[in-house]
Amino acid sequence: MRQSYRNTPASRRRSTRWREAGLLATALLCVAVASPTSLAGSGVDALHFEFENDLFGGEDRYYTNGVRIGWTRSEGRVPPWLRTVADSLPFFIRREEPERLKAAIHLGQNMYTPEDIERTTPDPDDRPYAGWLYLNFSMAAEHDNRLDRLQVTLGTVGPASLAERTQREVHSWSSAPEPKGWDHQIGNEPTLMLAYERQLRGRSHRTPNGWGADLTPHWGAAAGTPFTFANAGAIVRAGRNLPGDYGPPRIRPALSGTHTFETTARVGGYAFAGIDTRLMLYDLFLDGPVFRDGPSVDKHPVVGELTAGVVFHVGGVRLGYTHVWRSREFSGQAKGAAEFGSLHATWQF
Repeated sequence: MRQSYRNTPASRRRSTRWREAGLLATALLCVAVASPTSLAGSGVDALHFEFENDLFGGEDRYYTNGVRIGWTRSEGRVPPWLRTVADSLPFFIRREEPERLKAAIHLGQNMYTPEDIERTTPDPDDRPYAGWLYLNFSMAAEHDNRLDRLQVTLGTVGPASLAERTQREVHSWSSAPEPKGWDHQIGNEPTLMLAYERQLRGRSHRTPNGWGADLTPHWGAAAGTPFTFANAGAIVRAGRNLPGDYGPPRIRPALSGTHTFETTARVGGYAFAGIDTRLMLYDLFLDGPVFRDGPSVDKHPVVGELTAGVVFHVGGVRLGYTHVWRSREFSGQAKGAAEFGSLHATWQF
C-alpha cells in the first residue's frame, strides 16, 4: 500500500525536498560561474529567471510553485513606439530622460493546490487546485532614485495552464506523492491584468570601504481578472558595494523588484528584509473564476508578507534567495504563516 505523504516522517519529507532545492541551487551557481563576469552598468540587456516553491518552507500546499523567465531591453534599445507610449503617461517618464526607459517580457506559470493533494475529492473549504500560464509585458522608467513600472499581463487559468501536467511530471521525478485532485481544478478562462507600481530608493549611507545601507518604500495597484489589489511596503538593504537595484525580483502578486542592476564594483551584495501589505479586492484563485462557476473559498481581504534574504553579484551575474512568510489568505487555511522560498538569477549582456 502506498504511504500517505501526510504520514511520511517529516525528516524524510524535508530531506527529499531539500535535496531537490540543493540540486537546483547548484545548477544556478554553475551557470553563474560560467557566465560573463565583466563589470555591468547601464545600457545592457538581461536574461532573468525566477523560481518560487514551498519546498524551501518544508511544505507542499497552497501557493506551491511559480516559475518565470524573461528578457529586458534596456535604455537605448527600447523600441521607439514604446517611448511614444511612455511619453504620453504624465506620471511616467520625462522626454529629457529617454535613456532611463526599459522594457521587458516574461513567460510564467503559477501553481496552487490544497493542503492534502492525495485526496481524490478536495476539501471544499481548502484552496482549490488552479494553474496560471501568462505572458507579462512591462516598461519601467527611473528618475534619479524613483522607479515607475507599468505592466500588462495576458494569460489563462485551467487545464490550458499546463499546471497539472507540470506537477505530475515533477512529482514523478522525485519521491513526492501523486496529486489526485486536479480533476476539480478551476476551469479554462482567459485572464487580463494591468498593474502599476512605484519604488523610491532612499539615500544610501556608505562607509569609505564600501559598506552601505538604504531603504526602499513602494506602493502600487493591480486591476484584472487574476488579481485586483492595492499594496504598500518597504525593503531595507545592507551590504558591501550595493548594486543599483530596487530589491530582488518576485513573481506576482508580490512586488516585482528589478531585473537589471548597476554595479559599483565587480563583486558586491547585500542582505535585506522587507514587508508588503496587500488589500485583496479579488483573487481568482480563491474567489473563483469570473466567467464560469467554479470552486471558491472565503478569502481574507488583507494579506501581509515578511521577506528576508541575500543577493550577490559577480560582474554581470546576480543571484539571490528570498524567504517569504505570508499570512493566511483564506478562512480554511492552516494557522500560522505559509512559507516558501524564491530563487532568482540574472545575466546582463
